[in-house]
Amino acid sequence: MTTDEGASEQAGRTGSDSSNAEPEPANSRRAKGPRARSATRELRRGEFLRMVARPTVVLAILTALLGVMYLDYVADPEGNLHDFPIAVVNLDVGDVTATGTKVDFGKQVTDALVAGVPQDKVDLRVIGVTESERQLRNGEIYGAIVIPGDFSKRLGILGTGSIVAGEMERPVITLQTNPRLGAFGAQITKRIGDQALTEVDKQVGVQLTDQVKAALAATPEGAPAPQVSGAAMLTLQHPIDIVESEFRPLPDGTGEGLTAFFYALLLLLAGMIGAMVVHTMTDAHLGFVPNEYGPFYLHHEPVKISRFGTLLVKWAVMVVVSLVVALVYILVAEALNMPVSNPFGLYLFSVLCLIACGWTGLTMLAVFGTPGLLINMVLFVILGLPSSGGTVPIEATPKYLTWLAEFEPMHQVYLGVRSILYFDSNYDAGLGRGTFMAFLGIAIAVVLGAAVTRFYDVKGLHRENLLAREATDPS
Repeated sequence: MTTDEGASEQAGRTGSDSSNAEPEPANSRRAKGPRARSATRELRRGEFLRMVARPTVVLAILTALLGVMYLDYVADPEGNLHDFPIAVVNLDVGDVTATGTKVDFGKQVTDALVAGVPQDKVDLRVIGVTESERQLRNGEIYGAIVIPGDFSKRLGILGTGSIVAGEMERPVITLQTNPRLGAFGAQITKRIGDQALTEVDKQVGVQLTDQVKAALAATPEGAPAPQVSGAAMLTLQHPIDIVESEFRPLPDGTGEGLTAFFYALLLLLAGMIGAMVVHTMTDAHLGFVPNEYGPFYLHHEPVKISRFGTLLVKWAVMVVVSLVVALVYILVAEALNMPVSNPFGLYLFSVLCLIACGWTGLTMLAVFGTPGLLINMVLFVILGLPSSGGTVPIEATPKYLTWLAEFEPMHQVYLGVRSILYFDSNYDAGLGRGTFMAFLGIAIAVVLGAAVTRFYDVKGLHRENLLAREATDPS
């Protein structure tokens, strides 16, 4: 017998015995259930104002937080720049001038770069070429400034050649970018490198010009004084040729390094939305909430199951959902010709992230109830996307976002996906951290969800209508 049928039968018995029953006082609490409220009466009591005020206040707070997080995230990358890692590699072996003087222009350039780059904005690392390539391959630096081994020698040749007719070749300094860390990071690297090297170019030009003028002034008396052409003088003033190059360019189909971000975003949204769908549909199947299909209203008889048991069921459903959704994403990527060098590894990591996000979302809903929806939105979307580092480098965002990135799910998912797609599934390029944080998220969700739901069960805080229980409780 359903609840509605029982209520009708009880109402029938009450009606048939009304002639023998004593009238009950108006304030009697022996009512058999909560009475249906009149919409007109409730609106007259000011309920309409509460209906408007509550969602308005909640949405105002959420949208304000959303606006601050997202606009502050992109408003001023240059002003927010901090600890932006770039390497300087000095391979110059120096040179000996015609007078026997030892010169090392490479060291001078390196010292000038260290002194000229703002330390509060750029983490300039003076390292060797092997270490530089390792950090580029691991995604630890956004670029490198490489001074070649013959830099001093070529500058000396340039100075000597300025007084000899013919073409002069300027020495080269290479500005390497790491496109696998994103197009925005490459742009910032180019801007920093161009500004720093342009100033260094001027300083070296002044020094080289003075050396050439000194050499011309030392011409023996009576000998014809060599002349420096205007074109040669312009070359001396700007002697360095700055060449930009990409370290391991990305293949076609990677969206300039954005596919990793959007793939991670898909996993995060599927985990969060999946948790809400699993939560709602499972509760409807267990009879805790109604199902509505257009004009049809269906409410199953509630199943006798504990809160902890309900959460276990939802976790199990989420595992099955994760296995299917991760496969769907792999098939979509394949259909769109998105390069995935390790599809099986991406599938496994996707399943892990979906379970971590889904179980976390389900735990929030089990622990906090309806407010868990808002908590999930704040955790995964409002705080997660700006701190992901997927579009704007995390070093070019406000420092509080850098702090959030230490534990926010989106950043961990992005690091793992980026490592699989762009860094050959390199464990040190983010896959290790992403995997560890996913398992940590699962562990926290399990411990928190199990502890709180078991506490609710032990205390008798079952999932039931408190108003109905109060109305039917004679005490």
